[in-house]
Amino acid sequence: MHRPRQMPMPMELPADHARARFLTAPCNAQAIAMIDAPDWPAGKLVVTGPAGSGKTHLLHIWAAQHQAVLLDARALATRDLTELAASGAVALDDTAQIAGNPQAETALFHLHNMLAEGRGRLLLTARKPVRDWGLALPDLLSRLQAAHHVAVAPPDDALLAGVLGKLFADRQVIVADNLIPFLLPRMERSLAAAQRIVAALDAEALARKAPITRQLAADVMQKSLDFG
Repeated sequence: MHRPRQMPMPMELPADHARARFLTAPCNAQAIAMIDAPDWPAGKLVVTGPAGSGKTHLLHIWAAQHQAVLLDARALATRDLTELAASGAVALDDTAQIAGNPQAETALFHLHNMLAEGRGRLLLTARKPVRDWGLALPDLLSRLQAAHHVAVAPPDDALLAGVLGKLFADRQVIVADNLIPFLLPRMERSLAAAQRIVAALDAEALARKAPITRQLAADVMQKSLDFG
């Protein structure tokens, strides 16, 4: 069976993680419901899902709602744990990165306990469930495995179409009706890819002083395959 060629897009855009920009769909409805929940069992939650599924967006939404300290998990080993715990709410992105780092694992163990003692809240994201992180500290593993866990599935076509449409609308760009159906089977299945694709098509259209059509998208796709 012929596999559709995907459109690799090297351009990156600054992420907008506002709550209003999060599009709810069946693949993420349970996760956003937990983010919006007033409390979690034992005050801790682990959100998992593949790259580009919106985990970091969820992290930013929750951090803004609760004035939480938001960190890349790799930075944890160098932070003042007492100060972090005093904030009452901490969000760690891509937490599985700490596996095999004794200082970082120990830091998260102590932070977890300090937040639990102070009835604080801890939100963690990762691509896989805790059991698959490869944590070396047994006490940390047992505590995190006890956290409530919610998974985010890769975005489906309906969500990706909605995201693409919103991104074009945000740029005040009108596209042909057949463009988004053309892009969907050829793009990486992630929200980040949708941002890159829209940025690339908009840039090409501006350079050509032409509308964004299916033919323009095909040209950009071919150029990416030739030079990517």
